[in-house]
Formats: sequence, C-alpha cells, structure tokens
Amino acid sequence: MIDKSDLSDVSRMDRGPRDPEAQRAATVEAALAALGLPSKVALLGGADMWSVGPVDAGSAGVFGRLVLSDGPAGVRGESWTPEDPSLALPSPTAIGATWDTEAARTAGLLLAQEARRKGAHAVLAPTVNLHRTPYAGRHFEAYSEDPQLTGVLGAALVAGLQEAGVAATPKHYVANDAETDRFSVDVRADGRTLRELYLEPFERIVRTAGPWLLMAAYNSVNGVTMSEHDVLNNGVLRGEWGFDGVLVSDWIGARSTLGCVRGGLDLAMPGPDTAYGEHLVAAVREGRVAEETVDVLARRVLLLAARVGVLDGAPPAVPDSALPAPLDGPAAVRELAARSFVLLRNDYRGEPVLPLEPGGPAESAESAEGGVRRIAVSGLHASAPRFGGGGSSQVFPEQVSTPLDALRAAVPAGTEVTYEPGPDPRSLLAPASGTDGFRLTAVLHGLDDAELARVEQRDGSVRWMGSLPGGIPFPDLGRVELVGEFTPGTSGTHRLAVRGVGHFRLEAGERVLYDAELQAESEDPAAAFLNPPQRTFLLDARAGQDPLPVRLVHSVPAHGVGGLFGLVSFELGYGPPAVPEQELIERAAQSAAEADCAVVFVGTTEESESEGVDRETLALPGSQDALVARVAQANPRTVVVVNAGAPVLMPWREDVAAVLLCWFPGEAGGAAVADVLLGAAEPGGRLPTTWPDAEDHLPVRQVVPDSDGQLPYAEGPYIGYRAWLRAGEAEPAYWFGHGLGYTRWEYEFMNITAIGVAGDSDGDGDPYRPVAKITVRVRNSGYRAGREVVQLYLGPEGPDRRLASFAVVEAGAGDAAEASLPVPLRAVQTWDETRLTWHPCPGPHRFAVGRSVADIRLTAELELKLAD
Repeated sequence: MIDKSDLSDVSRMDRGPRDPEAQRAATVEAALAALGLPSKVALLGGADMWSVGPVDAGSAGVFGRLVLSDGPAGVRGESWTPEDPSLALPSPTAIGATWDTEAARTAGLLLAQEARRKGAHAVLAPTVNLHRTPYAGRHFEAYSEDPQLTGVLGAALVAGLQEAGVAATPKHYVANDAETDRFSVDVRADGRTLRELYLEPFERIVRTAGPWLLMAAYNSVNGVTMSEHDVLNNGVLRGEWGFDGVLVSDWIGARSTLGCVRGGLDLAMPGPDTAYGEHLVAAVREGRVAEETVDVLARRVLLLAARVGVLDGAPPAVPDSALPAPLDGPAAVRELAARSFVLLRNDYRGEPVLPLEPGGPAESAESAEGGVRRIAVSGLHASAPRFGGGGSSQVFPEQVSTPLDALRAAVPAGTEVTYEPGPDPRSLLAPASGTDGFRLTAVLHGLDDAELARVEQRDGSVRWMGSLPGGIPFPDLGRVELVGEFTPGTSGTHRLAVRGVGHFRLEAGERVLYDAELQAESEDPAAAFLNPPQRTFLLDARAGQDPLPVRLVHSVPAHGVGGLFGLVSFELGYGPPAVPEQELIERAAQSAAEADCAVVFVGTTEESESEGVDRETLALPGSQDALVARVAQANPRTVVVVNAGAPVLMPWREDVAAVLLCWFPGEAGGAAVADVLLGAAEPGGRLPTTWPDAEDHLPVRQVVPDSDGQLPYAEGPYIGYRAWLRAGEAEPAYWFGHGLGYTRWEYEFMNITAIGVAGDSDGDGDPYRPVAKITVRVRNSGYRAGREVVQLYLGPEGPDRRLASFAVVEAGAGDAAEASLPVPLRAVQTWDETRLTWHPCPGPHRFAVGRSVADIRLTAELELKLAD
C-alpha cells in the first residue's frame, strides 16, 4: 500500500492556485520535494522499452506510468505486431506534399486519437530533418527539403497532437539527415548552415507550437554527440528559444552519464538499464553531479507528466471535456492521401489523359466525350502497394486498400479492369500469408521448454517489442516456434526464406532446410531488426497435394537483438515458382495493347527505401523501367503511378501520357488512387522535394562519412532547389513546388503591405511575426473546381531565392480566390557567422509568386524597413 502521508502538499493543491498552469507548476514542485534522490533519478530513464515510471515505493502515487510510442505515420503503442493493428496514415513526405497546415493538423489529431486508444501519452513525431539528398534512406519520414515548409507543417502537426492532450516529440535534433553510421557520424556544418537550414524547423516549432518533448539525435554535430551537446541543447534550444519540455534520447542514444547531464538530456530511453539510473545516483553521492542538477531534469519530466495527466493532483493541459471531436480515421486518411498526390505530367497529344472517369469532368469539353471501357493495370504495386515506410514509422493496419481492388470496385458497369503483375521488383521475399496457402501459429516456449503462449498469425512476420503475448516476461522466453502448414496453389519450385538475427531451424515436410545462425550485416544496432539478413531455400511442391507441415524455430538471443532487450523480430518468407521476367513484361504489354488505356504501378521496395540504410541508387528496383517502357510502347495512353517515399529516376517520363506520384499513402491509399484516377478527387499535392532527372546531375550526394567518421555539409545552406539553382548546369526532372492538378489557374495580381516592425537581431523577440502581408488573387480558368498552392519566394533569381510563405486556396470553375501570405521576419534575415546573430537581408526585397520555384507568375520589389 502506498503511504501518501508525505504528500500533503499535493493533496491540498485543489485549495491552491486556480489557474491550471500555475496549479501544474505548484504540483510539480510539491511532487519534486516529496521524492528522494533514487526516485528522482528513476524519472530520468525508461522503466522498459516504452514507458517511464511509476516511481518506486513511497512516491509511486505521485508519478503514474507514462507511455511513449512511435510514430510519424501511425501509433503502434507498446506492441509491434500485426495482431495489434493501428491506423496507417500517409507518410510524412506525403503530408509535406499537401503544403496544407490544416492537413498536417488533421494528421496530428489522428495520431492523438490513436495514441489515446492505444494508451500512449506521447508520440515520437514529427520527424523534421531535411531532405538534404534523396540518397537518404529515411527520406519518406520527413516532410521536405525546405526548412520553412518543414517547420510550418511540423508546427501544425504538433498543434494537432497537443490540442488533443498528447505530447508531440519533434525529432531528430539535429542534422540526422542520413542513415549511414548514424550512431557515430560527426556532421560538420558551419553556423549559417545550421541556423538557416537544419535548426530552423525546430526553432519554428518550439517558438510557435510549444512541443512538450523533443528527441536528441544519435549523431554528433561538430564533434559532440547530440545527447550531450551543451551548446545546442542548453544554449540554443532552451536558452534562446525557451524550450521548457523534455529532451529525450533516441533509443539507446544516451551513452555517458556525465556527458548527458551536462548536455541537458532529461530522459534516457529505453530502460531499465540506461546511462542514468544507478550511475547517476552514484555520481551525485560522489559529488560529481549536484543534486540540484538532477532536480532540474526531473522537474521537466514531472511537468510532462502533469501536462498529459499522469501526475497526481495536476490538471492535464487538455481536460477530457475539451478534447476535439472524434475523427473518422479511414475516411480522413483517404482524404489526406488524395490531397497529397502530385500529378507530375498529364499530356496525351496535347490533351490530358486524366481523369479517366468515362464521361466525367475533364480539362476540356472535348476530352470529356467518349469514355474508357477497358483499363489494363500492371505492376506489383497495384496489388501489393507500399502503404508506409519501414522502421520507426512502420505500423500494421487492420486492412490495406489496394489500387487494383479499389479501381475494380469504383469503375462503372461496362468498364473492365485487367491485371498483370509484371516482374517482382523485390530482392527479398515477402512474409508468407494466407493468400499464399499458409496457416501459421506462433508458439512461445520458456527457458525450461514449457509452452507459455500460442498466437494465431496474420502472416509469417513475428514482431513483439516491449511486451509479449499473455504478458510473458521477456527474461522467461527461450524460443519461438512458427508452426503451421502450406498448401501449394501451383506446381513447381517454391521458395521459403528465413529473415532475422539469431539461430533458426526451418523444416518443411520432412526436410530440414536450414539450421544455423544468422548474423547482422551492419554495426547499426537498429539494423538487426529493421534490416536483418534473409536466406532463401528451394522447395519442390505440386498443386493438389496434401498440406505440407512447416516449422520455423527461433532461439531468442540472450544478449537481445541489436543490443535491445524486449524485442523479438523475424519472418518466414515465401515466393511462388518463378516466371521469366520478359514473359511477365510481354503479358503486361499485350494486355495494354488491347485496352483503351494502361495504368502501370511502380515504386520502391522495403530493401531499397527504409530506415537504417541509405540508398545506393535512385533507379527503380528490378525491371520496372523496362515494364513501363514496353507498356507505353504498346499503348501511348499509359499512366504511371509512382509508389515511393522519395525521388526516383523516371527515364520514360516523356514517353508516357501521365505520371502520378502517390507516395506511401497509408491504409486507404488504394481507394484514394482510384478517387484521383477516376476524377472523384483532385491530386492536390505539390512536390516538397526537387526530383532529379539523372544521378549524375544531383548537386548534393554524400551520405557516407569520410574515413575519419565526419560527414561535411560542404554545400553549406544550398540544398534542394537552391543547390540546383546554384549548380545551373542541368535542369531537374521536376522542380520543388511542381504539381498540375485537374484544372488551370491564372495569377491576376499581387498586393504587398509592409508592416512596420523593428529588427530582431538579438533573437529575444518573435522571429515569426509578420513584416509584410501579401495578397494574391488567382482564378480557376478550367472546367472543374480545384485547389491551388500559391507559393511566395523572396530574394533575387538564383540560389539565394527561398520559400517565404505559402497558402492553399480553393475555387470553383471560373471563380477567383485570394491567398493571404504573411511574410515572417525570419524570411528576410540571414545568420551572421562573424557576429553570431541574425541580421536583415539587404533590400530592396524581391517578391516572386508562382506555382513552383521555377514557375513564377508575378514579381514585385519593396524595401522593407528593418533595423539591424
């Protein structure tokens, strides 16, 4: 029983200050005073994989259990398994492509709603690192190459999360913009580069949205690892920007007790063994750390607990009575997805080929005549799309809408949709599933070989992180068996695969196919479960035979997976008998030749784009380029749908009628693709990243550190479109901001109103207050209602031109709309490396409004009066 006699200050709080913020602060101080040193230190480290607290005896009643959860595109909660499904949102890059703060806020509200359903108090999102180069493997989890677009959308998502009482966690602070050697890489960047690019999204979010947590990155910056970076954590983040939340380590990112204390790290995750704990208690008792310093860290964790409602006596920041109205998750995801899709090209002999809806709305009255009666669909991504990226953002939805099924359901009677999968672009076999003929059960055994639990599997993927079925303690687990049977649907040489790290024994029928150890292929601790190796084995079987018994035994490593305890992750993979790739391509071409139009689905794969590994090439994996080229040759009315989270090369882009980019669209992505292709919705997205035409022309490429472990950001502040403008040697395939939609827009006029404000070079004021307001009138001159993203750039033509503001407007056919574009002070400032301060960019200031950074429609100049 908990003795609360020493907590009288807490129990009397309802007789204290009535202002909720003041009451929270007072409760935090009372709770802090009631805790002894070990209990205060216990607040600074995880109790397990995903939670903090409750504190130990005597103070357990003060601080409840606080649960954190991944992730940026859906909330997993404390489990990582298909048996505990989650709502899968479009990838953050897709949210970036909306250029819409309301869309980002809606994503935040959806994440908060899921977090509350899953019992989580904090979500580890948004990821606001920049798209420095498309070679970065985790590109899909961040918003944009531009710091302004990233910061504005990130702040909106934080607002949505915290409006619903769930803590947001912007990450990874800072310069974690690639995956290679991310635990040890030392990013070298000058002050201007850091301030104007990589720190900028975090600063905007902290100053304008007030996040309750923020995550320190694994990497070092200029020689100091971020979990210990006194200058950037205590000096910039807290001292300059006023961050009052919790700075949490990336998982296993806290390595030095004294270094993390000096660097202002409040929370080391996961637990129970962390750099704090008994190490910090000993450091205090030996006089190496002052207990007052521990109080500073613990006070911030207590404040977080108060804000999310797990601190006794403290009113939560958002009471239940003030929670937002519930959202229809699948419907909202479907709408977000369509709003993010970017129509890159739409031109068949001078007329648009999209939308395909027979007799439906079109760009012109002439193109609406007739109709599509047969659609030839090809490409594996039509039937097995990538709805989300791998790693921290991975979730397991209840079901995934596929484009093929959605198209077949949506087309009117009399329209036929045929399908040829084409060559499989994956180099790894997918998890065995029921559609492949497998029925599988996971059986958990203890150290004494006794059966502990039995779980029916949705597929051959076994993943448990933080908790095991039935509440079994991880230390009691000895091995896991995946048992079941396989009924072949076709005759031939089938493929079975084992994927994971540790010892495995695979049996099929009466054969032992594998009995050995699989070793991780990377020193990255997370790679052991994010990108483990796979071994493939052949099995001859024929259709109609009796089911074959299948058994995969995994001995759980005593040392954990990748140094992480509380984790089981492995797969039984399957592939049907192989068919020659050229035969599959010709089947798709023949089907296309017999159709009114062809739709080819292409995209990246798990192994070509995922957390934990950077990309070696931007080319589509496998023979997908050959598939597109052959289908387009057979039918010039070919539409290509690109299912990728990052730029890919499209050597065929001028040879097809339309190119639609659908990103990783979430669980309702298939329905959203059908909506857009058939005209029920408009592709509302614009590129948040410049897409190259060839790898040789890419201006920023390096993701691999030098031999000394350093990764120099030698390009300075010139990444993305600014790097392309600076290089000037080649045009990209598609510029930042590009996107067509299903209607036309005319830009009629621009008005500029200067707002007289003083400068903010000392950094003490609000750098995001407006110094000018721009009003732009646009007119929808097409035949259907539409959405337009009005983009405002500041600066002279060339690499110093940068995005300053943007707005989304809607208008019916023939109607006008006005976009209001506030220009923040920061947009007309630059970082002075000599004086270590911000100062105004010299005037006159050139304003350029357009549909992309390269498609400028209106320009004007105005001298803004700004003090230095």
